[in-house]
Amino acid sequence: MSLYPDVEKKLATARTRLILDKPFLGALVLRLPMVAGDPKWCETTYSDGKTFYYNSDYIDALDQEQTQFALSHEALHCALSHFHRRGHRVKHRWDLACDYAVNPMLIHDGLKSTPDAMHLREYEGMTAEEIYPCLEDNDNDGERDLENEKKSDDADSDDQQSRQDQSGGGKEKEKENDEQSEGQGEQDKDQDDAGQGGMAPQPAAMSPQEEDELSLQWEQRLAGAAQQALQSGKLEGEMARMVDHLLQPKLPWRMLLARYMSATAREDYSYSRPSSRRGDPAVYPSMRSNETNIVVAVDTSGSIGEEEIQEFISEIDAIKSQVRASVTLLTCDSKLNYGCPWRFEAWDTFKFDIDIRGGGGTNFKPVFEWIDEQDKAPDLLVYFTDAEGVFPDVEPYFPVTWLVKGKTKVPFGVRVQLN
Repeated sequence: MSLYPDVEKKLATARTRLILDKPFLGALVLRLPMVAGDPKWCETTYSDGKTFYYNSDYIDALDQEQTQFALSHEALHCALSHFHRRGHRVKHRWDLACDYAVNPMLIHDGLKSTPDAMHLREYEGMTAEEIYPCLEDNDNDGERDLENEKKSDDADSDDQQSRQDQSGGGKEKEKENDEQSEGQGEQDKDQDDAGQGGMAPQPAAMSPQEEDELSLQWEQRLAGAAQQALQSGKLEGEMARMVDHLLQPKLPWRMLLARYMSATAREDYSYSRPSSRRGDPAVYPSMRSNETNIVVAVDTSGSIGEEEIQEFISEIDAIKSQVRASVTLLTCDSKLNYGCPWRFEAWDTFKFDIDIRGGGGTNFKPVFEWIDEQDKAPDLLVYFTDAEGVFPDVEPYFPVTWLVKGKTKVPFGVRVQLN
């Protein structure tokens, strides 16, 4: 018999309500068995990716709508594999970043937040990885974590040195064994106490392989939940954009870019329409040249950083040497920047040592208008951008690959996600 039957009923009711009103979140919540956690370690709610643990007193203090938020909060952490993405980041600061990423999406989806929910407007629309460095200078607890980690490393080093000391090695080892035995006894006692009243002990950490497998399971669950919600017409807004972003192909952008550039480099007959300046409406087959003609456009509106541009340019240069491509570089914000175009032959090193005078709004039309004015259409246009700008009204007659930083969609062409 549970000590908190009303709490269990409240959680079950909240879960049912989510399934009916928010089928996407409800389907995710259904994947987590609900277990009361020991208050010694579970102060509010927690999930290890396998179970939803809750503090009964905490849930008891929430109203029904806030209980839905608490359930959705932990389920969305799992669906986004936050338990798997931390890497070597400081845990306390990473948890804060994950909360700042998840809570705005739930609030914008119409859920009533719990009183302790972390939410800052400046972090809305950002991922946990993007938020994490923003907390670095302000998170005192995180700094203490780093300091404690350093002290722990120093202590390990000192301990190793002491073990090398032959005179005191036996006593140190004996003392260490006594401490371990004492600690193990206390841990066993805590676990026995935690089992009383049906309250669960703190779950053990997972191995890297277990995390990999669980993350893959949650990716599949997220896709299934999204499909159900779309069929019922109840997945829209920021939640729908987040799901669409997550379910895009996960191949590395370099591999995808190389694939699309290499596909244009084969010797074959081409029926691609020449520039509109030619006047003759007929399209005649012509033999492709061994050398591929590629136009590379870089968005310089201010949202793309210099380091990202250099990484992108380096990758283009590496691929260019493999497919024997000549490259024409254009930089553009609301208009083509001063000095455009810059041309690089197949034997030239593709560099970006250009003084960019951009920083304005984003308009993609000038690049396409410039191409229309040329005597020959390119084999491929590669556009590096965040995709937030004015697109041409008509899809062009040449292939376009968009290398996109962010979650914004494009109206035509191939979209490659820059991760």
